[in-house]
Amino acid sequence: MTPPADRAALDLLDAHLEALWDGTNPSPPPGPVRPAAGEGGELARWALAQLQSLPREPNDAFLRQVGSLLAEFRSRRCPWNAAALRLLDDTNTFVATGPRRYEDWAHDVRAVLHRSVPDPRGWVRLSWDCTDTARQAVPAYPFDPPDASVLPSRLYPLKAEAAVAALAIMAEEWQSESTPVRSRPNRDAVLADARTLLGRYGPAARYWTNAKTAASDPGPDFLAAGLQGTECHRFLTSEYVDGLYLFEELGLIAVSDDEVGVFWSIGAY
Repeated sequence: MTPPADRAALDLLDAHLEALWDGTNPSPPPGPVRPAAGEGGELARWALAQLQSLPREPNDAFLRQVGSLLAEFRSRRCPWNAAALRLLDDTNTFVATGPRRYEDWAHDVRAVLHRSVPDPRGWVRLSWDCTDTARQAVPAYPFDPPDASVLPSRLYPLKAEAAVAALAIMAEEWQSESTPVRSRPNRDAVLADARTLLGRYGPAARYWTNAKTAASDPGPDFLAAGLQGTECHRFLTSEYVDGLYLFEELGLIAVSDDEVGVFWSIGAY
């Protein structure tokens, strides 16, 4: 586990790189990073050195290079981050984990969907198209999650291997997918990344999905069906925000004694 001093330095640096990348006005970068010798300290010093070497002009090129540096920094931080970025960073997805604080975990899921809780380990989050203007119109954008009392009624339990397959097909595109995961040459690697992500929650984790195919079978063959073969209860907003309509989705929720993980694939045009 990363020592607290190292984690604090890495969290600050992550936030600074993200602020640079998205064009907000970041605070000055962390001062000299002097954590105890170890992987965390080495990674922070490497990332700072890389950042300092980037030419600031032209600005658009600088932003692209900062984005690449941020992705590399996050991938090097831990295997979970690397798997998340390989599997889902190129698709319209939402990936976030929050702490388990309630016996009724539906409250924890809502907190994750509203982004009101941090990742307990400081690991990567992927939050597709959550712009300021969209969040002003719909606070949980792209979601309009049901109340905690209703939320479980829109979910069905999944066996562990079915959960892995559901997560793996989120690497597909909703429209014009020419190579579904089931026929890709790196199929096994995609499934391995999905297992790495779900392995975070431990062997006793429980899984749920909003896919209606799981209503009668906790072990549906998501891999064979692909994204195009899913029909789901709606968790996305129906609001038309910034010229974008959200029309399809597949969600997966992982629940352990300590954490709640939320993975969502979103179709939009």
